[in-house]
Amino acid sequence: MTRKLEGKIALITGGTTGIGLASAQEFAAQGAKVFITGRRQAELDAAVAAIGDNAIGIRSDVSKLDDLDRVYADIAAKAGHLDIVFANAGSGDMQPLGSITEEHFDRIFSINVKGLLFTVQKALPLMKDGGSVILTSSTTSIQGTENFSVYSASKAAVRNFARSWLLDLKARRIRVNALSPGPVRTPGLGGLVPAEHQDGLFAHLATLVPMGRLGEPGEIAKAAAFLASDDSSFVNGIELFVDGGAAQI
Repeated sequence: MTRKLEGKIALITGGTTGIGLASAQEFAAQGAKVFITGRRQAELDAAVAAIGDNAIGIRSDVSKLDDLDRVYADIAAKAGHLDIVFANAGSGDMQPLGSITEEHFDRIFSINVKGLLFTVQKALPLMKDGGSVILTSSTTSIQGTENFSVYSASKAAVRNFARSWLLDLKARRIRVNALSPGPVRTPGLGGLVPAEHQDGLFAHLATLVPMGRLGEPGEIAKAAAFLASDDSSFVNGIELFVDGGAAQI
């Protein structure tokens, strides 16, 4: 059986857990060599072990530009180029309008917007023409969400990056698409509330999905692999919702 990403070189930021880890596993299963980033070495080592021989971990924080420079120097030395960049690293927590602080705003936008922007920009010298860039957005990019406005605004910015960057990169035939998950059973989603309330949060969010359940990280990973592969060769600038219909009603 032909593997969709055979021989491709991919970078997935935030690849140690949740959607990032599942996507790295899927990309590797489809034949790609996968570089992943994460901020904590123990989690990075565990993720590389879970992905297998086709994975290389690089400890870094996407909000720090020196770290990104080191990531790409490492990839250049070990692989020489990139075919796929999945800018997936992100962060968010809940604050109502009256409680938003400068620290809250700066932290979320530093990772979700600034970090994502420079992840892609600094990858360009290594990217092959005709490559694929995937940006993790969210259903919150088109929905109002109580107590979640800063995160939601950051993901709306990501959505517009895809629209704008496909024009910037059209001469190189690099496709740029946004991937917008709905509620997915990940440690990040569970971490929005104290541990004793996680089951209640998951149950509530499932009621908002027409399919009646949360998504699983592997389901998002398969959509990411589609956008990374030649199967999506005429797909450019879209926001692909993988949300069980939650943002469609």
